[in-house]
Amino acid sequence: MNAYEHRPEPDWERLAPGVGRLRLPRWDATAGLVVGPAGALLVDAGASLREGALLRGAVERALGERGGPGRVTHLALTHAHFDHVLGAAVFAGAQVYGAVGLDAALARTDALEADAVHHGLDPREAGEAVDTLVVPRHAVSGEAVVELGGGRRVLLADLGPGHTAHDLTVLVPGTPDVVFCGDLVEESGEPQAGPDAVPARWPEALERLLALGGPDAVYVPGHGAVVDAAFVRDQRDELARRFALS
Repeated sequence: MNAYEHRPEPDWERLAPGVGRLRLPRWDATAGLVVGPAGALLVDAGASLREGALLRGAVERALGERGGPGRVTHLALTHAHFDHVLGAAVFAGAQVYGAVGLDAALARTDALEADAVHHGLDPREAGEAVDTLVVPRHAVSGEAVVELGGGRRVLLADLGPGHTAHDLTVLVPGTPDVVFCGDLVEESGEPQAGPDAVPARWPEALERLLALGGPDAVYVPGHGAVVDAAFVRDQRDELARRFALS
């Protein structure tokens, strides 16, 4: 059976006014959406062109209900793993952002394709997505601000290395503040430290994440349920123990 058959349409979880997220069905990766009067920023793009199209449909329905921009105008990619980037080509015309160095990481297309297939993506779909892969044209070193109109500003911050060498987070000021963490934080399982992780720097990255969001923010992991600052602190401490950091 096709992996996408008989699955319900993903639903947006409202986090703050004009800010939502959904959990994509197959790998439980989070996608975030921030809407302003003149623009819409999407956080991550799904694991394939098919999943990107599923996400685009959900975005268009959400934008149609709210009014404002009719499409995604900005796309922030949190890191280079297949389940967060391979749907990016679906969002043609969007300005694409990533942490500095992400473009070089995505240029290693053979490894990206192999990792996607290893984790269960159909080889044909993996090949199509890699062939049309979109890389960031806007490299974030330190911090960058995206203006979505009407006073809505989104802060992009390069807080890594940690989960990878190029981890981007997204802060949406509001009531409450919302922080899209990428896979620097995971709730649905133990944080995954693959060959491109930088374990010695990961707890430090989470310290910067907590300073960015503060004690009252909503933190959105790359996988799993929304968490609070206490969860992020506990994960920081657990990672320090796990990698025997002093």
